Amino acid sequence: MTANGNGTGDILGPGIEIVAQQKLQPDAKMYGRMQRLGAFFKEQFGAEPDFFVRVPGRVNIIGEHVDYCGYSVLPMAVTQSIVLAVGSNPTELHQLQLRNLDQANFQNFQCDLKSLSVELPLPGGPAWYKYFMCGVRGIEEHLGRKKFSPIGMRIAVDGNVPLAAGLSSSSAMVSSAVLATAHVQGMKLDRKELASISAKCEQYIGTHSGGMDQAIAYLGREGCAHHIEFHPQLNGTPVILPAGKCFVVANSLAQKNKAASSDYNERVVECRLATRWLARHKNLSNWQEIIRFIDLEEACGMNNETFESFIKEKLTKWVYTRADICQEWGIKEQELEAKYLTANTQHMQQFKLRQRALHVIQESGRVVKFRKICEQLALHASEEDIKQLGLLMRQSHESLRELYECSHPDVERLIAISEKQNVSARVTGAGWGGCIVAMCDSQEDAAKYINALKRDYYAQLPPHLLERHQPNDFNEVVFATFPGNGAELFVP
Repeated sequence: MTANGNGTGDILGPGIEIVAQQKLQPDAKMYGRMQRLGAFFKEQFGAEPDFFVRVPGRVNIIGEHVDYCGYSVLPMAVTQSIVLAVGSNPTELHQLQLRNLDQANFQNFQCDLKSLSVELPLPGGPAWYKYFMCGVRGIEEHLGRKKFSPIGMRIAVDGNVPLAAGLSSSSAMVSSAVLATAHVQGMKLDRKELASISAKCEQYIGTHSGGMDQAIAYLGREGCAHHIEFHPQLNGTPVILPAGKCFVVANSLAQKNKAASSDYNERVVECRLATRWLARHKNLSNWQEIIRFIDLEEACGMNNETFESFIKEKLTKWVYTRADICQEWGIKEQELEAKYLTANTQHMQQFKLRQRALHVIQESGRVVKFRKICEQLALHASEEDIKQLGLLMRQSHESLRELYECSHPDVERLIAISEKQNVSARVTGAGWGGCIVAMCDSQEDAAKYINALKRDYYAQLPPHLLERHQPNDFNEVVFATFPGNGAELFVP
């Protein structure tokens, strides 16, 4: 088996690519970081690691809150990543032992893999190691208890993806655990299969992910964004971004943990309710089973424009109550709670079905337009097309702020500064804080833009945040980024 530039092995079959083992070379970008993590592993466990895993975070250029509705997205893998040093556990054959390089902030963890369980998090969010446990549990469920061997593992973890910032730190941790555990179990490391397992198992901690984060974590390729489709099956198409353009990520430092709050799952529930409402108005006999807009679109033969018109025609209220839904569907409130609300959305009394549906359908259209324009620009330069890309990003943010209501005052401050600099920017990730992604005309313009953000936003931070981030000139919270590789596996 040979490895290509992103650690992708030979094609084993139609559309199947595997994560190949790569020899860790001294000239590799990750060499120094993996050496430091390997030394920490030896300090903790008294032995050398058997292999290393690297899984990147991601920034989504456009296509927010559409993946769990079945629609495509356009993210790119970033250089920030989760890195694992992994070794066998010869003295405690069934024990999983986890150590984080950031010992001051992340406690050690140990458990018996013969009695593996992952409970839904308490208020405040899951402990860091629960994300890793999700990945182990995902492989156990995929293989089945008869095939899964509770082989002890020693793991040292190093992460530099900003936490709760919309760059997919939690999904990168889950995906790294899936890859490491799959390798220990002797599985074929099929990138698409591992991405699907990773997306599914994040639900063990209550996050109903749509699959974007995990897909780009495995399918990312240096130099390209990816147009990732989920229907009818997972497919990733490399997209060459406009020549010379530089993308900047700026962290608002307002944090929102998806698994610690209900906001994200509330939006998922509202989209599912809206889908059923519309399916019922189409007189579909299986309307209760249709929970993704893309399945409804396909069942009714609608396109993006006709779907948008249908939403405006049939979802006429700005706010729907429990009573509205129960009356429309002829059900009791108890049935609404039991069949249609999730564990952490039982408290919901009102539902903004029209706004959520309009955002998803309009945003899905923006993704397709963005890809088409990038493909046109790869053939011939056009200032008008470049302007259209910027306009699509601005429209996306406006929709996320107004229709999906997932922005944050600090994010809006960053967006306002971007507008003054004539830079197109939008919130990226789940929202409610986190990061924005901005498109600059060149690396020189990106440097000027970053300096403006440092002066007008970061230098005005509260003292406790200044103390933490100013010594490094805020370079960890605002930076230019370039498309990187997806998941990789290295052997010493």
